[in-house]
Amino acid sequence: MSLVQSLRWYFFLAASMGLASCAALPPTLGQDQTKSLFDGRSLEGWHGDRTLWRVEDGAITGETKPDAPIRSNSFLAWQGGELQDFELRLKFRIFSGNSGVQFRSHKIGEFGVGGYQADIDADGHWLGILYDEDGRGILCRRGENVVISADGKRQVTAIDGFDPQVFAERTKSGEWHEYVIRAEGNRVTQTINGITTIALDDRETGKLHARGIIALQLHTGPAMKVQFKDIELTLLNGN
Repeated sequence: MSLVQSLRWYFFLAASMGLASCAALPPTLGQDQTKSLFDGRSLEGWHGDRTLWRVEDGAITGETKPDAPIRSNSFLAWQGGELQDFELRLKFRIFSGNSGVQFRSHKIGEFGVGGYQADIDADGHWLGILYDEDGRGILCRRGENVVISADGKRQVTAIDGFDPQVFAERTKSGEWHEYVIRAEGNRVTQTINGITTIALDDRETGKLHARGIIALQLHTGPAMKVQFKDIELTLLNGN
């Protein structure tokens, strides 16, 4: 092989390796960047039942009707791929019913999702907890710092400074609130309007969620409406 041929082969391999490295990232999202996941106008880049999800008032809007109840929870999933370590920041408001933000999750059928869920509800009963959808159920209640060992045993302590009354005053239904979800290694934290609601160290063998997709939830039950906007994602630790 000539020197020219050798150089051509070298650059081909280098380019191929570079493309393979980029393929490990979600499309259009580079390392150490903050990326908006919603353009404010359309559901481009998201997959879900379009009879339930739309854009209204510059926000992703999910709504069910009294005359057309859903038989199972339905999700709008971001199509950017699976994520491991990241911070997700968004604003939400809920007028009625129950919703949530799925992360490190997996698809179940066409519109189903299972995995970690940062919970949302209009009544404020579940708002801010961490739920394992289609899995272990409630992992952390509000104000809890939970460590789950490899064998599933749980150690629960209180989050310093968490005040249920202050939280309720700052999270009224129908108003916009900011959710920050941070997943890094085995640690997960959730913050609403600057108040840390849960902290989890999940090490349970075969049941912890190390990576997965992001999705938004519409819950079964009475008619409901929820909105999301300003959805921003930042990768951590090279993801």
